Amino acid sequence: MLDRVLNADSVAIIGASKNETKRGYQTIRTLLDEKFEGTIYPVNPREKSILGLKCYGRVSDIEGPVDLALVATPARSIPSVLEECGKKGVQGAVILAGGFGETGKEGRLLENEMLAVAKQYGIRIIGPNTSGMMNLKKRMNLVGLKDAPRGDIALLSQSGNMALTLFTEAGLKSHKGFSYYVGVGNETDIQFHEYLEFFRQDPDTRAILMYVEGMRQGREFLQAAYKTTIDKPIILLKSGRSSTGKRSAGSHTGALAGISEVARGAFTRAGIIVIENSDELFPAAETLSSLPPIKNRTVAILADGGGHATIAADNLTDLGMEIPLLSDKTQEKLKSILPAAASRPNPVDVAGGTDDDPSIFADCARAILKDPGIGGLLIVGLFGGYGIRFAKSLSLKEEDAAHQMGKMVRKYKKPIVVHSLFSSKYPHSLDLLRYYGIPVYDSLEVACKCIGVLAQYGSYLKSYHAKASFVLNWGRKANPKVQEMIDQARREGRNVLLEPEAKQLFRAHGVGIAPEAVATSAEEAALVAAQIGFPVAMKIVSPDILHKSDAGGVRLNVHSENEAREGFDTIIANAHRFNAQDIRGVLIAPMLEHGQEVIIGTKTDDQFGPVIMFGIGGVLVEVLKDVVFRVLPISLKTAQKMVDEIRSARLLDGFRGGPPSDKKALKRLLLTVSEIVEAYPDIEEMDLNPVLVHENGLSIADARIILKSS
Repeated sequence: MLDRVLNADSVAIIGASKNETKRGYQTIRTLLDEKFEGTIYPVNPREKSILGLKCYGRVSDIEGPVDLALVATPARSIPSVLEECGKKGVQGAVILAGGFGETGKEGRLLENEMLAVAKQYGIRIIGPNTSGMMNLKKRMNLVGLKDAPRGDIALLSQSGNMALTLFTEAGLKSHKGFSYYVGVGNETDIQFHEYLEFFRQDPDTRAILMYVEGMRQGREFLQAAYKTTIDKPIILLKSGRSSTGKRSAGSHTGALAGISEVARGAFTRAGIIVIENSDELFPAAETLSSLPPIKNRTVAILADGGGHATIAADNLTDLGMEIPLLSDKTQEKLKSILPAAASRPNPVDVAGGTDDDPSIFADCARAILKDPGIGGLLIVGLFGGYGIRFAKSLSLKEEDAAHQMGKMVRKYKKPIVVHSLFSSKYPHSLDLLRYYGIPVYDSLEVACKCIGVLAQYGSYLKSYHAKASFVLNWGRKANPKVQEMIDQARREGRNVLLEPEAKQLFRAHGVGIAPEAVATSAEEAALVAAQIGFPVAMKIVSPDILHKSDAGGVRLNVHSENEAREGFDTIIANAHRFNAQDIRGVLIAPMLEHGQEVIIGTKTDDQFGPVIMFGIGGVLVEVLKDVVFRVLPISLKTAQKMVDEIRSARLLDGFRGGPPSDKKALKRLLLTVSEIVEAYPDIEEMDLNPVLVHENGLSIADARIILKSS
């Protein structure tokens, strides 16, 4: 679908110029200098020729077909320019100009006008507000950045400066480069997921590198990413993790669902490697595009000094890696290679054994990679610098070792990553490693991170399930009586289900809820409480009061009819003081047995749609913030992971002699919540807090459901 756009054979430069400072000149100059494998058509009614090429007054004057237009004219001119392009049959347009949706209401109107024209003629738009695009295999450089390194990594970025940083880093520190670059810009037409679908099928792309600030169709992106990551790794840096995003004060879930928490969980579930630090972004992509993933989470460290080995071990452990003892057979082999002072279990410290012969690194690496209990190798320290540090004659031995290690990666299908103090000196031995696809870094932390992403990707591939999906089946398992209850709330002008209604919804979906009733007078409260059995809990029922405790609308451990009467009067008086206009009564419910308090909630995320939250609940939920998020729908396996991932997971196993919580019941409730959100598209947010998890079963103490604005 995007082939004639990203693999264009002919390009019109609309807004071509003889002014060397203008993009309309720079792009033509770059296309000529880099020998673009296609036809260039400058378009400018005031010029006859530019840089030796015939210049056309209008796109319609061009004799041959035009696949792609680079539009370097002001924003206001874009709709009419696209009109001309459409009549000519142009397939795609790269819109450089800003001044659209990112600038406010007028810009959004102009952007909509532009998009309408493009859709009328079937023109696909890259941008607007983009730095351009490049197809490096065809030498189609519509950015103007010279000497961009060619390779097999596709780059999608919403920042031109970030792209420039990555190009510079690749050119200076790596043998890797890029197959494509697309400045996504405002994502007005072509969406992130469409680019993924193209790169997934592109034979010249082995990995996809992304810098993302926001996306318009997050769920479609996740679905495309899920299909892509089984074949090609996606490495992504998402900016804005310190932003609170659009928070809702209506529920705990809305208050806790910061943009980074939701996005990180969603991306990870789709198999995307999420990078937090910009200096790790290109190294992670370089590593994943060059080396086989680690099939388990085990790694060996080979060092020529204890300090670096210890730091590496700490970093890898923090990344969730295992550093197991090498097998007896491997240790015996190392014993025959290294001096007696060497440490052999793992990490392996050569203890001076390589000082006069650094090729011994290759002998050690071979022995380690043969060990069936080791998934990958990290070499740290001086390798590459022996010829610089000690004697020039040692450089040849380092180069020989580099050749050997490069071949080992292919033979054993296990990765090697190298940290070298001499990386910035660019010795030939390290260039040889890079030639073989073994990345070399001067930062020990970055080298460890690269081993970590190889293990993360390997673990994902191992657990991949082709049937998993991000597709929501709206209306599935809907209960007609529940839908009528929602419709009634709508007719009353409410966007909140009352607690009794919310609990009735869960009863309809098979969740056990203790008997309870709403009292509308003090006498009725006493009678209902006696029928239920003391002690009871009493809570205000009012669509005007979302947080009952804040309004003085809760009484717990009520032990007698007199207390029930007094409690009713107090709660109603407090509700009036809170200025509640619509008071339906007081809910009388049995006091529930003690259990571990957890929270389960859902919200509708701006980018990804419905998401679910799980964590430790109670009144301190927003203080502790011990919660995890997943994009809905979820599977039983995902529910299990959510339960296990919170920091306080041990509390559910029984703490200080307490009974263990019923995790099976908890997982069933998580799945039921997922089904309920699919069943009723009207639900905007949901809070179950607290849910009391007992040794056998659980109880929902409070339920809050907010509907989407009609």
